[in-house]
Amino acid sequence: MRGSAVKPARIAWPRIVLAVLGSLSLSFVAGGAFAADTAQIPNFAPTNATGWLAQDDEFIQPPSGPGPVKSDPAHPYISFYKLRDNPHPAFRVADLTNPILQPWVRERLKAVNERSLSGRYLSIPKERCWPVGVPAFLLLPATPVYFVQSPGKVAMIWMQDHQVRHVHLDVPHSPDLKPSWFGESVGRYEGDALVVDTIGLSDRTFVDNYLTPHTTQLHVIERFHLIDGGKTLEVNAHIEDPGAFTMSWNAIQRYRRVEQGPLIEMACAENNGDHFHQDLEPMPRADRPDF
Repeated sequence: MRGSAVKPARIAWPRIVLAVLGSLSLSFVAGGAFAADTAQIPNFAPTNATGWLAQDDEFIQPPSGPGPVKSDPAHPYISFYKLRDNPHPAFRVADLTNPILQPWVRERLKAVNERSLSGRYLSIPKERCWPVGVPAFLLLPATPVYFVQSPGKVAMIWMQDHQVRHVHLDVPHSPDLKPSWFGESVGRYEGDALVVDTIGLSDRTFVDNYLTPHTTQLHVIERFHLIDGGKTLEVNAHIEDPGAFTMSWNAIQRYRRVEQGPLIEMACAENNGDHFHQDLEPMPRADRPDF
């Protein structure tokens, strides 16, 4: 149940950038990235139309060592994004034998599995218009993620529901953080990669689309770098949370480059009600009006 796009109300790229980044002063060159006196810094926006489309809504296992939660071998999950013509879609059923899971996390996933196996619809946060947090931001499919790079900040914008991550460059973490949906991300360039360090994440989010929970101790380090001659963006993620996992673990995501810009408005909450009475999770609703 994805958000619908507002008809051809295309918005010029600079206007979107200003709306997202406020008063941040951007110094763009023709390729869309900021002017920097080094050829090593990766350019994730070589044109104003360049976006990056997630290849799947599941993490890729690392070559070795502990990895992310995957589907139960007895109930394999077949992603719609990898096999769109699959006539028998299945909900996710997490493999509870993964050694990274602490007992309370395993119990929470067991309850999710029971709902999934019951045949009732199991929605994930992005389908109900909730912010997905980190590292689940890497699993947003269907529409591209766009990058805006400036000397002091990198913004990652997922077009489908205006979800935005702000990465502040070459600064330390704040001393006293209040947990938030996307936490606080600080980053730096290391050669041809952008390294992003994120803490201060709200425990209202999940680590993945199996709805694996975490605590506010969650710490995520991501390394964004281009491969395949710039046609693929690979992200190597390192995840640790002593409150939820028995050990740190690693995961991979890959995006393919697409030229689908500029950004357009896509409102998740439009026509996204529980029309077939599937007992879906509620969509975000303010406790009080803003005015």
